[in-house]
Amino acid sequence: MAKTQCTDRVAGSILASWRYDISGISPEMCKDYEQHFAECPHCRARQNFHRSLDVTLAVLTSLAVFFFLFALAVLKHIKPLEHFAFNVFGLDIADTYHMLVSAGIAGLCFSVIALALVLAATPAPSYLGGIAAERARIIEERLPAALKSLRLR
Repeated sequence: MAKTQCTDRVAGSILASWRYDISGISPEMCKDYEQHFAECPHCRARQNFHRSLDVTLAVLTSLAVFFFLFALAVLKHIKPLEHFAFNVFGLDIADTYHMLVSAGIAGLCFSVIALALVLAATPAPSYLGGIAAERARIIEERLPAALKSLRLR
């Protein structure tokens, strides 16, 4: 990425300020920038890098939500720390349990808010939707004619 130069500095500067996201612009402008992406390996590489970052953020925040839900489920059904906390530290079992559940709920709320912010601030949902649509088109092309005729249009 760093070794290549943009073929059109003006278009490259505009795209860089938008984080290489052209999903929200008019179709007329979109054609020009799509042509620039086709011609400029530097901007195309930067766009792929930024979309990878967006997807990574979305995946990490989704995993955080999942792990906090898992931690709350473990606390609800197993309660693994009650004997250790009571015997070693001399803590009250109910207070320790409530403290851990409160921390789990707070972490879950924070993770859900972070996920909502990531999905709202990045073009990751539309990017992933485009990838899914492309994969579906490829799979549909490989289907036999008998199955294609059964598909509802």
